[in-house]
Amino acid sequence: MPVNRNALIRYRTLDNCLRNRFRKWTLEDLIEACSDALYEYEGIDKGVSRRTVQMDIQMMRSDKLGYNAPIVVLEKKYYTYEDPDYSITNIPLTDQDLIKLTEVTEILRQFKGFTHFQDLDGMVNRLEDKIYTAKTHQQPIIDFEKNENLRGLEYIDPLYKAIQQKHCVKVAYQSFKARVPQEITFHPFLLKEFRNRWFLLGAHNKGKTTMLLALDRITSVSPLKALACCQPGFDVQNYFKDVVGVTVNQGDTTEKIILFVDRRNAPYVITKPIHPSQEVLESNKFGIIISLHVQLNYELEREILGFGPQMKVLAPHHFKRRMKNLLREAVDTYESEITTPRMKQSQNRLQKRGYDILQQVFTTRETDKMKHIIGKYLNSVNENPGGKKSISIRQLLQKIPELERLIFNANMDKLLQELIPGSRLTKAIYFDKPHLSNWYVTWHQDITINVKERIDTEGFSGWTSKEGFFAVCPPEEYLHKTLTIRIHLDDSLESNGTLKVIPGTHKKRLSDDEIQLITQNTSPAVCEIPKGGVQFMKPLLLHSSSKSKAQRSRRVIHLEFCTAELPVGLEWSEN
Repeated sequence: MPVNRNALIRYRTLDNCLRNRFRKWTLEDLIEACSDALYEYEGIDKGVSRRTVQMDIQMMRSDKLGYNAPIVVLEKKYYTYEDPDYSITNIPLTDQDLIKLTEVTEILRQFKGFTHFQDLDGMVNRLEDKIYTAKTHQQPIIDFEKNENLRGLEYIDPLYKAIQQKHCVKVAYQSFKARVPQEITFHPFLLKEFRNRWFLLGAHNKGKTTMLLALDRITSVSPLKALACCQPGFDVQNYFKDVVGVTVNQGDTTEKIILFVDRRNAPYVITKPIHPSQEVLESNKFGIIISLHVQLNYELEREILGFGPQMKVLAPHHFKRRMKNLLREAVDTYESEITTPRMKQSQNRLQKRGYDILQQVFTTRETDKMKHIIGKYLNSVNENPGGKKSISIRQLLQKIPELERLIFNANMDKLLQELIPGSRLTKAIYFDKPHLSNWYVTWHQDITINVKERIDTEGFSGWTSKEGFFAVCPPEEYLHKTLTIRIHLDDSLESNGTLKVIPGTHKKRLSDDEIQLITQNTSPAVCEIPKGGVQFMKPLLLHSSSKSKAQRSRRVIHLEFCTAELPVGLEWSEN
């Protein structure tokens, strides 16, 4: 029994509806869906009769087309598949299908080897393998690269038709950075596949702005047949010829990239060129030197980084520097990992000594970004433009909230969970101690906390007003439930004023006489901390600053966390 195109459209539509478990489908809903599909694909606007859809359902249930679809009716009203994984697209090929496919394959095989039909080679191999597997019921001989979980493939057909018929589409697109999809009127030019991902090249803004959309970020496509697609002002077929991958930076020129490939990987690069422009410039016992004429983009970087130490950028210099920085950041990411054994060791040291140091909690990139954001803020308020005086920013995260996502990275989150779980941020200060400021802090314990307003409460004394909040001395129990974390944005050395501490002095609040006695009779520990490292300590730990000798800044972010609840009426200044 021959099946016409309209019937196939209806079967496909019914299949899509019945597979959708997020909606209940009545017969009227199915009739409406089939009518809409026929209008969209064939321009038929007279709709579909109730009897036609009922006959289609019976045909799909039967064995006449090989579907045997398990269609059931729930509550005597709603249609669905009994098997949620069933689809008519998953049914095995019939003998008649195999005969037809074999005939098609024989025709296509005649064109293999011809220059103009080179793209058919893979298609023919896929068909032959599919037919062989279906006929013999054996395992496939060829395993082609595929992505079973790839989203957006269902939009290829309507987008293909839109490009073919030269009309616009309304696309709901949600980039990885966007919280919600954005609807745009899009002029589609070309469908592009790259490494098992599909992309749509086109334009929006009335055809003025060229864009590349990833199909897996598209959430819906609606044809706008009344709106004709504008003609692109460039050669679509050659749009990607000067790039590796799909990222084209319009207006950028191509550059000559010189790469060294070691002798072990040279055969792979020769047999599978990185780009059609690839040329071998030199070959010796150590490897090969090749050139590419391409634009610099993300995919090129990723390709080169994929070879690791087996491939090296020789020129141009700015691209070589870029790759070196990326590799440094990669190593930095591994070096900044905090292990569980190291955290347990820190817990023991904190309990016994009152402090510990963790190196490389933050990467160089993260610390540089923090300094850049803080510097931008200081310039905006005209604070310390010459960099000659010591400055501080209190209530740091309230004044510069964008720092929060950098400070509370995965390492900091793990550190807080292990060392002071259930705590909250109570103080955030930034210090910049240039060598010209001649600052020096003597031995002391941190005995104050910051609160929003003054409310006299038993045990709280020594109120001092500071920049919109109050510093107050709380009962000692609050200080035992507090942890100080100092993030070092520069190398902190004894020569540029790093902290000196006296281990073990963190267990009680000391009098002035006790502080003098201990400091005069104890050798302090010098806390030298590299850039990106952190020092955490109990606030009652005796500490002071070294006298600065070197002409180097020491920028620090000082954070305090506490698990104690304040009395009714008092609020932490960082709320």
